Amino acid sequence: MNKSLQNHKEIFIEQLQELLKIPSISADPLYKEDIKKTAKWIENALNEIGCSSVQIFKTRGHPVVYGEVLVSENAPTVLVYGHYDVQPPDPLELWESPPFEPVIKKSDLHPNGAIFARGSCDDKGQMFMHIKAVELLLKSNALKNNVKFVIEGEEEVGSGHLEKFITDHKSLLQSDIILISDTGINSIENPAITTGLRGLSYMEVSLTGPKRDLHSGLYGGTVANPINVLCDMISSLHDKNKRVNIPGFYDQVVEISDSDRKKMNQNGLDEKSFKASIGIDAVMGEKGFTTMDRRSIRPTLDVNGIWGGYSGKGAKTVIPSQAHAKISMRLVPNQEWEKISELFEQHFKSIAPEGIKVEVTTHHGGNAYLTPIDSLAYKAAEKAYSDVFGVVPHAKRDGGSIPIVPMFEKVLGAKILLMGFGFDTDAIHSPNEHYGIDNFLKGIETITLFHIYFSDLYKNQ
Repeated sequence: MNKSLQNHKEIFIEQLQELLKIPSISADPLYKEDIKKTAKWIENALNEIGCSSVQIFKTRGHPVVYGEVLVSENAPTVLVYGHYDVQPPDPLELWESPPFEPVIKKSDLHPNGAIFARGSCDDKGQMFMHIKAVELLLKSNALKNNVKFVIEGEEEVGSGHLEKFITDHKSLLQSDIILISDTGINSIENPAITTGLRGLSYMEVSLTGPKRDLHSGLYGGTVANPINVLCDMISSLHDKNKRVNIPGFYDQVVEISDSDRKKMNQNGLDEKSFKASIGIDAVMGEKGFTTMDRRSIRPTLDVNGIWGGYSGKGAKTVIPSQAHAKISMRLVPNQEWEKISELFEQHFKSIAPEGIKVEVTTHHGGNAYLTPIDSLAYKAAEKAYSDVFGVVPHAKRDGGSIPIVPMFEKVLGAKILLMGFGFDTDAIHSPNEHYGIDNFLKGIETITLFHIYFSDLYKNQ
């Protein structure tokens, strides 16, 4: 750890804990004022490190915070994207400590401690690393890049207003590379740079049978039960080999070569540890592929929630009028999310039996993304990771989705570099989310070196 970071690490950790105390839940209108408070906090943080042109931009949703440090017209420009909104903390009873009262706890995986709080890893902790890295560079007069920050408050609800903001401010946001930390590494000993993300199509289905709930004794066996039908329809969406059973679903999927698959799996996960980390005895998925393949280069379909009828205490013998489910599909390069959404809707409606009405709603989505590994930015990042972690990072495909990533490239014409530092075990979107102190500090140090190496490579190209 460099001396400057060593001298500032305690205050940086305290500042992050202060940020994590604000419940910036974008999905719940009850937290609208907390969203505004968080945006103001970020604005102050950017001002304090020496950014200019710091501004909170209003959108039709939650605000976007912008700030910049411009050192030279001839210097390369790095655009840093992050988000300050967080997922709802539910179910609250599963948290070992209150989700917005950060605590540091040690474990075998985090011997120097991890900060437990909603948003600690996704994405406040990782976003804040960038602000602190630029602060250290400015304090030592070592920043040779122009840096622009775009930090939004709607990522966890689909970034519905970000594209308009980016389009409306295209000239302001011009850059040579877009830097995002919202991904992860395998471990401190085995770091990685994410080079691929899966796309996403998020759907909701509603089935309606009788016009009202019915007595299951008087009507049972005579009418279609929407919950029964929904279960049948959902189970038919995979074949016996666990392939998605929607016509046309795989038509645009690009198959990965055996050599590339082998290389990827050599740098992949320990399946025994993978199972232990989530408390399962066996894995399941598409036949003919490894667990690493299934979570990175293969498309998927999963039910995220299902409800209908009576679920309260005791018994209520009804045939429900309606049944509902939320279904997400993770997509791979060349699968267009809008087309996949259309294929899903057409197929799902076509398999409904008579007596059932089906409504399908597309909530949001985004395409998959691949980032080049021969760019100046990637080479700078690779060198920075190597220096900080003591080993060359490998390139990995991530199973998650960040729909705004391909949008950024489409609108601004710049490539994206994904420099994440979280662990898969950090429980993002789940109770007891946490982020390792070592991950946080090594992230700051790596980002600091990235800026130095990127400006050097740019100058000498």
